[in-house]
Amino acid sequence: MKQTDQTLLEQLHIGDVEITDRKKLFGIDASTIASLQYCKTLFTQYIDQVVDEFYDVLTSIDDNTVLIGDADTLARLRTAQQRYILELFSGQYDSNYVNNRLRIGLVHKRIGVTPKLYLSAVKTLKDTLIHILRRHETDIDRVFNIIEAIDRILYFDTSLVFDTYIRSLVSEIEIEKHRTEIYARGLEEKVEERTRELDMLAKKDPLTDLFNVRAMNEILTRELSRAQRHGEKLTLVYFDVDNFKQINDSFGHERGDMVLIGIGQILARCTRASDYAFRCGGDEFCVLVLGDSHGAEEFCQRLLKEFSLLFPEYSVSIGITETGPAEFMDTMQLRQSADAKMYQAKNQQGSFIVK
Repeated sequence: MKQTDQTLLEQLHIGDVEITDRKKLFGIDASTIASLQYCKTLFTQYIDQVVDEFYDVLTSIDDNTVLIGDADTLARLRTAQQRYILELFSGQYDSNYVNNRLRIGLVHKRIGVTPKLYLSAVKTLKDTLIHILRRHETDIDRVFNIIEAIDRILYFDTSLVFDTYIRSLVSEIEIEKHRTEIYARGLEEKVEERTRELDMLAKKDPLTDLFNVRAMNEILTRELSRAQRHGEKLTLVYFDVDNFKQINDSFGHERGDMVLIGIGQILARCTRASDYAFRCGGDEFCVLVLGDSHGAEEFCQRLLKEFSLLFPEYSVSIGITETGPAEFMDTMQLRQSADAKMYQAKNQQGSFIVK
Protein backbone atom coordinates (compact mmCIF):
# COMPACT_ATOMS: atom_id res chain seq x y z
CA MET A 1 0.00 0.00 0.00
CA LYS A 2 1.25 3.47 -0.87
CA GLN A 3 2.13 5.83 1.97
CA THR A 4 -0.41 8.36 0.70
CA ASP A 5 -3.18 5.77 1.14
CA GLN A 6 -2.48 5.49 4.89
CA THR A 7 -3.25 7.78 7.82
CA LEU A 8 -0.39 8.89 10.05
CA LEU A 9 -1.72 6.51 12.70
CA GLU A 10 -1.39 3.63 10.25
CA GLN A 11 2.05 4.72 9.06
CA LEU A 12 3.34 4.91 12.63
CA HIS A 13 1.47 1.75 13.69
CA ILE A 14 -0.34 3.57 16.50
CA GLY A 15 -3.55 1.78 17.41
CA ASP A 16 -5.98 1.96 20.31
CA VAL A 17 -3.75 -0.20 22.50
CA GLU A 18 -0.75 2.05 21.91
CA ILE A 19 -2.83 5.16 22.64
CA THR A 20 -4.07 3.65 25.91
CA ASP A 21 -0.53 2.62 26.92
CA ARG A 22 0.83 6.05 26.08
CA LYS A 23 -1.85 7.82 28.16
CA LYS A 24 -0.96 5.56 31.10
CA LEU A 25 2.73 6.34 30.54
CA PHE A 26 2.09 10.08 30.91
CA GLY A 27 -0.45 9.71 33.72
CA ILE A 28 -3.49 10.79 31.76
CA ASP A 29 -6.14 9.16 33.92
CA ALA A 30 -9.72 10.02 34.82
CA SER A 31 -8.71 12.72 37.34
CA THR A 32 -6.36 14.33 34.78
CA ILE A 33 -9.12 14.38 32.17
CA ALA A 34 -11.55 15.82 34.70
CA SER A 35 -9.11 18.62 35.59
CA LEU A 36 -8.64 19.47 31.91
CA GLN A 37 -12.36 19.46 31.18
CA TYR A 38 -13.03 21.63 34.23
CA CYS A 39 -11.14 24.60 32.76
CA LYS A 40 -12.40 24.22 29.19
CA THR A 41 -14.97 26.96 29.75
CA LEU A 42 -12.31 29.29 31.15
CA PHE A 43 -9.95 28.90 28.23
CA THR A 44 -12.77 29.05 25.70
CA GLN A 45 -13.77 32.41 27.19
CA TYR A 46 -10.21 33.75 27.13
CA ILE A 47 -8.96 31.97 24.02
CA ASP A 48 -8.14 35.20 22.15
CA GLN A 49 -6.11 36.44 25.08
CA VAL A 50 -4.22 33.13 25.31
CA VAL A 51 -3.41 33.21 21.62
CA ASP A 52 -2.42 36.90 21.73
CA GLU A 53 0.00 36.36 24.60
CA PHE A 54 1.34 33.19 22.98
CA TYR A 55 2.18 34.88 19.67
CA ASP A 56 3.49 38.02 21.37
CA VAL A 57 6.22 35.87 22.88
CA LEU A 58 6.69 33.70 19.79
CA THR A 59 7.09 36.59 17.33
CA SER A 60 9.69 38.23 19.55
CA ILE A 61 12.07 35.45 18.47
CA ASP A 62 13.70 36.10 15.09
CA ASP A 63 13.76 32.44 14.05
CA ASN A 64 10.01 32.22 14.52
CA THR A 65 9.25 35.40 12.58
CA VAL A 66 11.27 34.08 9.65
CA LEU A 67 9.25 30.85 9.65
CA ILE A 68 5.90 32.64 9.99
CA GLY A 69 6.78 35.09 7.28
CA ASP A 70 3.72 37.32 6.83
CA ALA A 71 0.45 38.54 8.36
CA ASP A 72 -1.78 36.17 6.41
CA THR A 73 0.20 33.17 7.61
CA LEU A 74 0.10 34.46 11.17
CA ALA A 75 -3.69 34.82 10.95
CA ARG A 76 -4.03 31.20 9.80
CA LEU A 77 -1.70 30.07 12.57
CA ARG A 78 -3.75 31.94 15.18
CA THR A 79 -6.91 30.13 14.03
CA ALA A 80 -5.15 26.76 14.09
CA GLN A 81 -3.68 27.51 17.53
CA GLN A 82 -7.12 28.35 18.94
CA ARG A 83 -8.40 24.98 17.73
CA TYR A 84 -5.34 23.21 19.15
CA ILE A 85 -5.75 24.79 22.60
CA LEU A 86 -9.46 24.01 22.84
CA GLU A 87 -8.77 20.38 21.90
CA LEU A 88 -6.33 20.18 24.84
CA PHE A 89 -9.30 20.55 27.20
CA SER A 90 -11.84 18.52 25.21
CA GLY A 91 -11.44 15.36 27.32
CA GLN A 92 -11.50 13.29 24.11
CA TYR A 93 -8.01 11.86 23.63
CA ASP A 94 -8.83 9.15 21.13
CA SER A 95 -7.45 8.16 17.72
CA ASN A 96 -8.80 11.32 16.05
CA TYR A 97 -7.07 13.48 18.62
CA VAL A 98 -3.82 11.55 18.22
CA ASN A 99 -3.95 11.67 14.42
CA ASN A 100 -4.45 15.45 14.56
CA ARG A 101 -1.42 15.79 16.86
CA LEU A 102 0.67 13.66 14.51
CA ARG A 103 -0.38 15.86 11.60
CA ILE A 104 0.63 18.97 13.57
CA GLY A 105 4.06 17.46 14.08
CA LEU A 106 4.40 16.62 10.40
CA VAL A 107 3.42 20.15 9.34
CA HIS A 108 5.90 21.72 11.77
CA LYS A 109 8.68 19.47 10.49
CA ARG A 110 7.87 20.26 6.86
CA ILE A 111 7.94 24.03 7.35
CA GLY A 112 11.29 23.81 9.11
CA VAL A 113 10.39 24.16 12.80
CA THR A 114 13.33 22.63 14.63
CA PRO A 115 12.79 20.59 17.84
CA LYS A 116 14.23 23.38 19.98
CA LEU A 117 11.81 25.90 18.49
CA TYR A 118 8.89 23.52 18.93
CA LEU A 119 9.78 22.83 22.56
CA SER A 120 10.20 26.55 23.14
CA ALA A 121 6.69 27.12 21.75
CA VAL A 122 5.29 24.37 24.01
CA LYS A 123 6.88 26.07 27.03
CA THR A 124 5.47 29.42 25.92
CA LEU A 125 1.99 27.90 25.59
CA LYS A 126 2.23 26.26 28.99
CA ASP A 127 3.38 29.52 30.63
CA THR A 128 0.55 31.43 28.93
CA LEU A 129 -2.10 28.92 30.02
CA ILE A 130 -0.85 28.94 33.62
CA HIS A 131 -0.75 32.74 33.64
CA ILE A 132 -4.43 32.94 32.54
CA LEU A 133 -5.38 30.12 34.93
CA ARG A 134 -3.84 31.79 37.99
CA ARG A 135 -5.46 35.09 37.07
CA HIS A 136 -8.98 33.62 37.05
CA GLU A 137 -8.92 30.57 39.36
CA THR A 138 -8.67 31.16 43.11
CA ASP A 139 -8.67 27.56 44.35
CA ILE A 140 -4.96 26.85 44.84
CA ASP A 141 -5.36 23.07 45.02
CA ARG A 142 -7.42 23.07 41.84
CA VAL A 143 -4.82 25.27 40.12
CA PHE A 144 -2.11 22.80 41.13
CA ASN A 145 -4.10 19.84 39.74
CA ILE A 146 -4.87 21.66 36.47
CA ILE A 147 -1.20 22.64 35.99
CA GLU A 148 -0.20 19.02 36.52
CA ALA A 149 -2.88 17.92 34.04
CA ILE A 150 -1.65 20.50 31.47
CA ASP A 151 1.89 19.17 31.93
CA ARG A 152 0.74 15.64 31.24
CA ILE A 153 -1.31 16.41 28.13
CA LEU A 154 1.46 18.59 26.68
CA TYR A 155 4.01 15.81 27.27
CA PHE A 156 1.59 13.40 25.63
CA ASP A 157 1.22 15.72 22.63
CA THR A 158 4.96 16.33 22.38
CA SER A 159 5.70 12.62 22.31
CA LEU A 160 3.36 12.28 19.32
CA VAL A 161 4.86 15.28 17.55
CA PHE A 162 8.37 13.92 18.01
CA ASP A 163 7.27 10.56 16.64
CA THR A 164 6.45 12.34 13.40
CA TYR A 165 9.74 14.25 13.51
CA ILE A 166 11.67 11.00 13.90
CA ARG A 167 9.60 9.23 11.25
CA SER A 168 10.13 12.11 8.84
CA LEU A 169 13.89 12.09 9.44
CA VAL A 170 14.04 8.33 8.98
CA SER A 171 12.04 8.65 5.75
CA GLU A 172 14.42 11.33 4.49
CA ILE A 173 17.39 9.11 5.32
CA GLU A 174 15.78 6.15 3.55
CA ILE A 175 15.01 8.27 0.49
CA GLU A 176 18.57 9.61 0.39
CA LYS A 177 19.91 6.11 0.92
CA HIS A 178 17.80 4.89 -1.99
CA ARG A 179 19.01 7.76 -4.16
CA THR A 180 22.60 7.09 -3.13
CA GLU A 181 22.21 3.40 -3.94
CA ILE A 182 20.78 4.25 -7.36
CA TYR A 183 23.62 6.73 -7.94
CA ALA A 184 26.20 4.18 -6.75
CA ARG A 185 24.72 1.51 -9.03
CA GLY A 186 24.84 3.98 -11.89
CA LEU A 187 28.49 4.71 -11.12
CA GLU A 188 29.26 1.01 -10.90
CA GLU A 189 27.60 0.40 -14.24
CA LYS A 190 29.51 3.30 -15.78
CA VAL A 191 32.77 2.02 -14.31
CA GLU A 192 32.05 -1.48 -15.56
CA GLU A 193 31.11 -0.14 -18.99
CA ARG A 194 34.21 2.05 -19.11
CA THR A 195 36.35 -0.85 -17.91
CA ARG A 196 34.94 -3.02 -20.69
CA GLU A 197 35.59 -0.24 -23.19
CA LEU A 198 39.17 0.20 -21.96
CA ASP A 199 39.71 -3.54 -21.97
CA MET A 200 38.42 -3.71 -25.52
CA LEU A 201 40.60 -0.78 -26.54
CA ALA A 202 43.59 -2.53 -25.01
CA LYS A 203 42.82 -5.53 -27.23
CA LYS A 204 42.20 -3.57 -30.44
CA ASP A 205 44.66 -2.34 -33.04
CA PRO A 206 44.00 1.42 -33.29
CA LEU A 207 44.73 1.63 -37.01
CA THR A 208 42.57 -1.23 -38.33
CA ASP A 209 40.16 -1.72 -35.39
CA LEU A 210 41.00 -5.44 -35.49
CA PHE A 211 42.05 -7.50 -32.47
CA ASN A 212 45.74 -7.10 -31.63
CA VAL A 213 48.39 -9.70 -30.70
CA ARG A 214 47.46 -9.63 -27.01
CA ALA A 215 43.84 -10.44 -27.83
CA MET A 216 44.92 -13.03 -30.40
CA ASN A 217 46.87 -15.03 -27.83
CA GLU A 218 43.94 -14.97 -25.38
CA ILE A 219 41.34 -15.91 -27.99
CA LEU A 220 43.43 -18.65 -29.63
CA THR A 221 44.11 -20.24 -26.23
CA ARG A 222 40.44 -20.05 -25.26
CA GLU A 223 39.08 -21.36 -28.57
CA LEU A 224 41.63 -24.19 -28.74
CA SER A 225 40.59 -25.29 -25.27
CA ARG A 226 36.91 -25.11 -26.25
CA ALA A 227 37.51 -27.05 -29.50
CA GLN A 228 39.35 -29.79 -27.59
CA ARG A 229 36.48 -30.14 -25.13
CA HIS A 230 33.94 -30.47 -27.92
CA GLY A 231 36.09 -32.38 -30.42
CA GLU A 232 35.81 -29.66 -33.08
CA LYS A 233 38.19 -28.34 -35.74
CA LEU A 234 39.80 -24.92 -35.87
CA THR A 235 41.47 -23.26 -38.82
CA LEU A 236 43.89 -20.36 -38.77
CA VAL A 237 44.35 -18.19 -41.85
CA TYR A 238 47.58 -16.17 -41.98
CA PHE A 239 48.32 -13.57 -44.66
CA ASP A 240 50.31 -10.47 -45.47
CA VAL A 241 50.65 -7.94 -48.28
CA ASP A 242 53.29 -8.82 -50.84
CA ASN A 243 56.15 -6.33 -51.07
CA PHE A 244 54.58 -4.11 -48.42
CA LYS A 245 57.92 -2.46 -47.59
CA GLN A 246 58.17 -1.34 -51.19
CA ILE A 247 54.76 0.34 -50.90
CA ASN A 248 55.96 2.33 -47.88
CA ASP A 249 59.32 3.14 -49.51
CA SER A 250 57.82 4.19 -52.84
CA PHE A 251 54.61 5.94 -51.80
CA GLY A 252 55.14 6.72 -48.13
CA HIS A 253 53.68 5.36 -44.93
CA GLU A 254 50.36 7.13 -45.49
CA ARG A 255 49.75 4.90 -48.50
CA GLY A 256 50.83 1.88 -46.51
CA ASP A 257 48.42 2.81 -43.71
CA MET A 258 45.62 3.17 -46.27
CA VAL A 259 46.23 -0.40 -47.39
CA LEU A 260 46.20 -1.66 -43.80
CA ILE A 261 43.01 0.25 -43.02
CA GLY A 262 41.45 -1.15 -46.18
CA ILE A 263 42.31 -4.69 -45.08
CA GLY A 264 40.65 -4.02 -41.73
CA GLN A 265 37.48 -2.92 -43.53
CA ILE A 266 37.61 -5.95 -45.83
CA LEU A 267 37.94 -8.34 -42.89
CA ALA A 268 35.02 -6.67 -41.14
CA ARG A 269 32.89 -7.40 -44.22
CA CYS A 270 34.21 -10.87 -45.09
CA THR A 271 34.42 -12.60 -41.72
CA ARG A 272 31.46 -14.34 -40.13
CA ALA A 273 30.15 -13.44 -36.68
CA SER A 274 31.83 -16.55 -35.29
CA ASP A 275 35.27 -15.72 -36.80
CA TYR A 276 38.02 -13.62 -35.23
CA ALA A 277 40.24 -11.27 -37.22
CA PHE A 278 43.62 -10.04 -35.91
CA ARG A 279 46.42 -7.74 -36.94
CA CYS A 280 49.55 -9.58 -35.87
CA GLY A 281 51.89 -6.67 -36.54
CA GLY A 282 53.11 -4.71 -39.54
CA ASP A 283 51.26 -5.99 -42.60
CA GLU A 284 50.57 -9.46 -41.17
CA PHE A 285 47.02 -10.54 -40.39
CA CYS A 286 45.34 -13.73 -39.32
CA VAL A 287 41.76 -14.94 -39.05
CA LEU A 288 40.58 -17.75 -36.76
CA VAL A 289 37.83 -19.69 -38.48
CA LEU A 290 35.75 -21.99 -36.29
CA GLY A 291 35.45 -25.20 -38.24
CA ASP A 292 37.47 -26.99 -40.91
CA SER A 293 39.56 -25.54 -43.73
CA HIS A 294 36.67 -25.65 -46.18
CA GLY A 295 35.08 -22.63 -44.52
CA ALA A 296 38.49 -20.98 -44.36
CA GLU A 297 39.00 -21.45 -48.11
CA GLU A 298 35.65 -19.81 -48.83
CA PHE A 299 36.69 -16.91 -46.62
CA CYS A 300 40.00 -16.61 -48.45
CA GLN A 301 38.28 -16.42 -51.81
CA ARG A 302 36.10 -13.57 -50.50
CA LEU A 303 39.19 -11.88 -49.12
CA LEU A 304 41.09 -12.11 -52.41
CA LYS A 305 38.13 -10.79 -54.38
CA GLU A 306 37.56 -7.84 -52.06
CA PHE A 307 41.26 -7.01 -51.89
CA SER A 308 41.72 -7.08 -55.68
CA LEU A 309 38.76 -4.76 -56.11
CA LEU A 310 40.07 -2.28 -53.55
CA PHE A 311 43.79 -2.57 -54.37
CA PRO A 312 44.17 -4.09 -57.86
CA GLU A 313 47.84 -3.11 -57.99
CA TYR A 314 48.76 -5.19 -54.92
CA SER A 315 48.47 -8.82 -53.83
CA VAL A 316 48.46 -10.94 -50.66
CA SER A 317 49.87 -14.35 -49.77
CA ILE A 318 47.83 -16.68 -47.57
CA GLY A 319 48.62 -19.72 -45.45
CA ILE A 320 45.98 -21.99 -43.91
CA THR A 321 46.47 -24.45 -41.03
CA GLU A 322 43.79 -26.74 -39.62
CA THR A 323 43.93 -28.45 -36.22
CA GLY A 324 41.68 -31.00 -34.49
CA PRO A 325 39.43 -32.76 -33.89
CA ALA A 326 41.60 -35.63 -32.57
CA GLU A 327 44.99 -33.99 -32.19
CA PHE A 328 45.56 -30.33 -31.54
CA MET A 329 48.46 -27.96 -31.96
CA ASP A 330 49.06 -25.43 -29.23
CA THR A 331 48.74 -21.72 -29.86
CA MET A 332 52.37 -21.23 -30.87
CA GLN A 333 52.41 -24.26 -33.16
CA LEU A 334 49.23 -23.18 -34.90
CA ARG A 335 50.57 -19.69 -35.54
CA GLN A 336 53.95 -20.93 -36.71
CA SER A 337 52.39 -23.47 -39.07
CA ALA A 338 50.07 -20.94 -40.67
CA ASP A 339 52.88 -18.39 -40.90
CA ALA A 340 55.16 -20.93 -42.58
CA LYS A 341 52.49 -21.80 -45.15
CA MET A 342 51.97 -18.10 -45.85
CA TYR A 343 55.67 -17.78 -46.75
CA GLN A 344 55.42 -20.95 -48.79
CA ALA A 345 52.62 -19.32 -50.81
CA LYS A 346 54.72 -16.19 -51.19
CA ASN A 347 57.66 -18.21 -52.54
CA GLN A 348 55.58 -20.23 -55.03
CA GLN A 349 55.12 -18.00 -58.03
CA GLY A 350 51.48 -17.71 -59.00
CA SER A 351 50.21 -19.43 -55.86
CA PHE A 352 48.37 -17.18 -53.36
CA ILE A 353 47.06 -19.81 -50.94
CA VAL A 354 48.82 -22.78 -49.34
CA LYS A 355 47.07 -25.28 -47.07
